[in-house]
Amino acid sequence: MEAEDDAAGAVIGDEEIYANGRDEGDSQRHRPIISGEQLDIEAYAALYTGRTKITRLLFIADKCDVPSMELEALRMAYDEIKKGENTQLFREVVGKINGRLGPNYGMDNAWADAVDRRAETRKEKLENELNAYRTNLIKESIRMGYNDFGDFYYAHGQLGEAFKNYVRTRDYCTTSKHIIHMCLNAILVSIEMGQFTHVTSYVSKAEQSQDALDPVTIAKLRCAAGLAHLEGKKYKLAARKFLEVGPELGNNYTEVIASQDVATYGSLCALASFDRSELKSKVIDNTNFRNFLELVPEIRELINDFHTSHYASCLEYLGNLKTNLLLDIHLHDHVETLYEQIRSKALIQYTLPFVSVDLNSMANAFNTSVTGLEKELEALITNDQIQARIDSHNKVLYARHADQRNGTFQRVLVTGTEVDRELRALLLRANLIKHEYNLKASRKH
Repeated sequence: MEAEDDAAGAVIGDEEIYANGRDEGDSQRHRPIISGEQLDIEAYAALYTGRTKITRLLFIADKCDVPSMELEALRMAYDEIKKGENTQLFREVVGKINGRLGPNYGMDNAWADAVDRRAETRKEKLENELNAYRTNLIKESIRMGYNDFGDFYYAHGQLGEAFKNYVRTRDYCTTSKHIIHMCLNAILVSIEMGQFTHVTSYVSKAEQSQDALDPVTIAKLRCAAGLAHLEGKKYKLAARKFLEVGPELGNNYTEVIASQDVATYGSLCALASFDRSELKSKVIDNTNFRNFLELVPEIRELINDFHTSHYASCLEYLGNLKTNLLLDIHLHDHVETLYEQIRSKALIQYTLPFVSVDLNSMANAFNTSVTGLEKELEALITNDQIQARIDSHNKVLYARHADQRNGTFQRVLVTGTEVDRELRALLLRANLIKHEYNLKASRKH
């Protein structure tokens, strides 16, 4: 490749191509590329608590194609469910296990019946208490009564009823903290149900009570908003929300999302939607977000590789991450789209500074075939994402730049026309003054 001011159209040497795509010492750099080993389910599940821990385990069991992983996830889900009161979910998991884990992981009717009996007693007690509160018209007691009902239904997996009862507390909230508590409960259940329009609505409502928001609550709301934008495929907005999450989050929102998820979701959305300067300022130089990235070193490395144009290494990280990302309950639907956008940005970024690129060298830098690379470049050119043309015979990509000579000529013509018009106006004014036209006209009046 050569600079545009030199002989345009010349093909750059291999060493210069690698300066943009990867350096000569790339093969000697020993980076901790993550392996393609299967997910450590026990370590993964330890990041979460409550219902989300169970739902993530069941999602892994449904989506993975490895029988040993499936049984491990079902075993852990079985154990976790028995710590709670959701007998319906327990029966579903027992059905999925189908005796494959032995008698210790079969249907425990005695436990299920005991839990159901306690649930009926508890529900009757809550109803009596709430009726008494309504009769006495004590707003705070009524609010607490509906909250208790919401907790009860949530624990037993009746998410729709839980949501209704949490929302009913809105009419009995007397302080900003009450409103925020109601919004957080509604957000939690809405995420579990996949109703992300409700999530966005209640995040906005909670943010209106700025006086009662503490740093942990702010971090939770940004996480919830990020998940809602991610679900809506608004990746740039999602990235901004995740990048704004403060270190106060810590382990305070494990019933929804872990700190490692914040790093992963935020980074991938940023890679797919930010330009180079935004990636540098909002991700790499973001001191708060750096704390999250330290929890996921492979994500940190791929971001640095992308920014420094080491695309082969960056894509290798992404390739190793893909299998596990497809087992993420929130990210799995977006992995293909995000990967496609990240790769397209890498291709565009690679070609941007040069007049011509040797496709053989470029294919080598991206670990792909020349034929496959041509198809990718054709799609980008068709969509006007790359202004270039492909010489298929010589396997060279030529950038399309505006004809500078013609552009300069056109600008000179426009400037000449403007100067001519201004000079004519000046001469006309000078002649009018010379012949005292304005003075004579005023005397006639």
